Amino acid sequence: METVKVQPEVIKKTTYSILFIISFSHLINDLLQAVVPSIYPLIKENFGLSFSQIGIITFTYQIVASILQPFVGMYTDKNSKPYSLIIGMCFTMIGLFLVSISTNFAFLLMSVSLIGIGSSIFHPESSRVAHLASGGKKGLAQSIFQLGGNAGSAIGPLLAAFIIIPHGQSYVAWFCIIALVGIFALYKIALWYTAHLSERNANKSALKIETHHLSKNRVIGSLVILLILIFSKYFYMSSITSYYTFFLIDKFHISIQQSQIYLFLFSGAVALGTLIGGPIGDRYGRKYVIWVSILGVAPFTLMLPYVSLFWVGTLSVIIGLILSSAFSAILVYATELMPGKVGLVAGLFFGFAFGMGGLGSAVLGKIADATSIEYVFKICAFLPLIGVITGFLPNIEGRKKAEK
Repeated sequence: METVKVQPEVIKKTTYSILFIISFSHLINDLLQAVVPSIYPLIKENFGLSFSQIGIITFTYQIVASILQPFVGMYTDKNSKPYSLIIGMCFTMIGLFLVSISTNFAFLLMSVSLIGIGSSIFHPESSRVAHLASGGKKGLAQSIFQLGGNAGSAIGPLLAAFIIIPHGQSYVAWFCIIALVGIFALYKIALWYTAHLSERNANKSALKIETHHLSKNRVIGSLVILLILIFSKYFYMSSITSYYTFFLIDKFHISIQQSQIYLFLFSGAVALGTLIGGPIGDRYGRKYVIWVSILGVAPFTLMLPYVSLFWVGTLSVIIGLILSSAFSAILVYATELMPGKVGLVAGLFFGFAFGMGGLGSAVLGKIADATSIEYVFKICAFLPLIGVITGFLPNIEGRKKAEK
C-alpha cells in the first residue's frame, strides 16, 4: 500500500467563480492556439507549402509545449507561481503578432514556437487552479476547465473564417486584443491564487493523507496505459484539427469558409462532450468513462471516410461528443494515481497530448503527400480500437468505496 502525505490543496467548498474564470481563460488560450491551424489553407497558399510543411508547423508549436509542460509542472509543484499564467498569455500574444507579419516559413515556425511556450506555461498551473477550486468535485472541475479550452478551439476556427480568411494573414494581429482580455482574467486568478497560498502556508500543520493499494510498478503500468490512450485519442484528433478542412474541400469541393463551419460543429461537440464526461466520471467511475469514450467511438470513425457530406458532418459531431469525454477522466484518474503531483501530472498529460497532436500532424501530413487526405482518414479510423486496453486499468474508485 502506498501512503502519501500532501499539503491541503483542495478547498472544502467548490469555488465556482474561480472555475468559471479559469475556464474562460482556457477558452481564450485555446481559441488563440486554434487560430493557426484554422488558417492553414490560407498559409498553404500564401507560402506555397506542402502538406508535410503544414504538419511541421503543428509539430513545432505542439512539440515545444509537449517538452516544456512536464518540467513546468514539476517546478510549480514545489514553487507555485500565480503570475506565471499571465506570462504564458504574453508569450502567446507575441507569437500571434509575429504570425501576422511572418514573411517566410522559418519565421512562421519561430512565431508558432512562442505560442507553444505560452501553452506550456498556461496548462499545468491553470489545471492546478481548477484542482484547488474543485472542493473535491475533481471530475466536474476538470470538465468545466476543459470546456473552456474546447469551446475556444471551436470558436477559434469560426472567428478565423470570418475575420482572417476574407482579409488575409495580417488580420491575425487583431486576435492580440483577445489575448489582452485573457491577461486581465488571469490577473484576477493570480490574486485569488496568491491569497489561497497564503492561507495554505498559515495552516501547514494540517496534512491530508491519501492512500491507494497499488504498488509503484502498478502505478507506472497504469500511467503507461493512460498515455497510450492519450496517443490514440490525440493522434486521431490531429487528423481532424489539421486536415478535416482539407478532407472536406478535396472530397466534397466545398469552400474554405464552409469547411470551417463543419470544423466548428465538430469542436462544439468536443466542448459538450468534455462537460458531460467529468461529472459522469465522478458519479459512475472514471475507468468506465475512459473505456466508453475511446473504444466506443470506433464504429463511427470507421464509417466516416465512406459516407456523404451530410453523414460526415453528423458522424463528426458524434465522434467529437464521445471522444472528448475521455481527457478529464484520464487526467483526474492520473492525479489519483499520483496524489500531491497535480502540476507534474497535468504537465505530463497535457504535454504528451500536445506532442502526440504535433507528431500526428507531421506524420499524417507526410502520408497525405504520399497518398491522399482521404487515405489518412481511412487509416486513422482504426486508432480508437486501442481503447480496449482500458480493461487493464485498476478500479481505484471501487477500492475506495470498499474501504469505506
